[in-house]
Amino acid sequence: MSTHHTVVIVGGGQAGLAMSWHLKRLGVDHVVFERDRVGHEWRDRRWDSFCLVTPNWQVDLPGFPYTGDDPDGFMPGAEVVTHLEAYAASFAPPLREGVTVTRLRRTPDGVFHLETSAGPCTAGQVVVATGPYHAPAVPRLAERLPAGVVQLHSSQYRRPEQLPDGDVLVVGTGQSGCQIAEDLHLTGRRVHLAVGSAPRAARRYRGRDTLAWLDAMGHYAKGVDEFGDVDEVRLRANHYMTGRDGGRDIDLRAFAAQGMQLYGRLRDITAGSLGFAGDLAANLDNADAVAEGIKDAIDRWIAANGVDAPAEDRYVPVWQPPAGERTLDPARLAAVIWATGFHRDHRWIQVPVFDGRGYPTHDRGVTSCPGLYFLGLPWQWTWGSGRFAGIARDAAHLAGRITAAGRARMAEEVSWLAGTATETFPRLEWAA
Repeated sequence: MSTHHTVVIVGGGQAGLAMSWHLKRLGVDHVVFERDRVGHEWRDRRWDSFCLVTPNWQVDLPGFPYTGDDPDGFMPGAEVVTHLEAYAASFAPPLREGVTVTRLRRTPDGVFHLETSAGPCTAGQVVVATGPYHAPAVPRLAERLPAGVVQLHSSQYRRPEQLPDGDVLVVGTGQSGCQIAEDLHLTGRRVHLAVGSAPRAARRYRGRDTLAWLDAMGHYAKGVDEFGDVDEVRLRANHYMTGRDGGRDIDLRAFAAQGMQLYGRLRDITAGSLGFAGDLAANLDNADAVAEGIKDAIDRWIAANGVDAPAEDRYVPVWQPPAGERTLDPARLAAVIWATGFHRDHRWIQVPVFDGRGYPTHDRGVTSCPGLYFLGLPWQWTWGSGRFAGIARDAAHLAGRITAAGRARMAEEVSWLAGTATETFPRLEWAA
């Protein structure tokens, strides 16, 4: 393969497909390179009982809104894959599955050169839609665990039966860590959970899903530039809750009352001991405070708008942790699951658009390099940017920038060609 495209989209998940839908509707020549298959992230990096945390009505891709019979339900992982496959089939994007982009660079003449597993190609513009979750992040202290303890990253966990009999330590309380801990707990496994600083939210409040209230309040439309510290907002952990069994709260205190062992952050591993910080009480209190703060905001909005909503009693903690630090003998553990997130890996992009942490610097996905864009990043523009809820808005914005940039480049080339009468050039076209 050695060819040129007006636009190359790298990544064929929901972000890349949404971008392709807009470009195809506008008649813009493009191709979508997907390293694996459509839905790979949902197909191969989720456990069996996984469900979306966001309600089905938020699965609103461009030209393909949710039309099922359970808008307030939560799609299981397999259904998400099926939905994305149906989306691709609905408009037949120029999709090439099984093609890995291994290098991207831009020459001084403004042309992007891509090296792929199917051969080289060039592009006038490139959209990176590979998301933020590239390489599993496991701390180096994992190397200090005894060799007999099975270790998995959360992306490798599928079901409780996958693990040997015995106690399991889950490290991390983002959405994945809490849901995996619950999955194990519900089967009767003895679970130890290292609790971090992730916030939580109630699944429902005053008669509606909490996310439905936040949507009505305009939270999903609030741009990241409306916050005081953009970088801090983009690094925030997501609130933990679950869509399992129709959706419910995840209350770690209730799990503890039922026998789950809670600890603070995993601090160190030495011979014969895992040491945990003494911050468990603070972490639980802070998570509860965030959940109650969201309820406060909902209450204020209900009152200000005269909405008829049932009253609801507030949360009362059912368990209090003991004070101080705790330790755990690794000999008690059969397995450890590292729910410690992912690293970004953009080493294949050899264009200077990254900050000192490796994060792509951009404004609503538009980088400082003309013609290079990102789509599908968390808080790219709004809270919904990294979710199904905000992909359509972000993709539409980039489509407008791409077509405007394409028309400008065409005008420059036409102007140059007008002064060159001795050579024959192909006709330039740009569909808008």
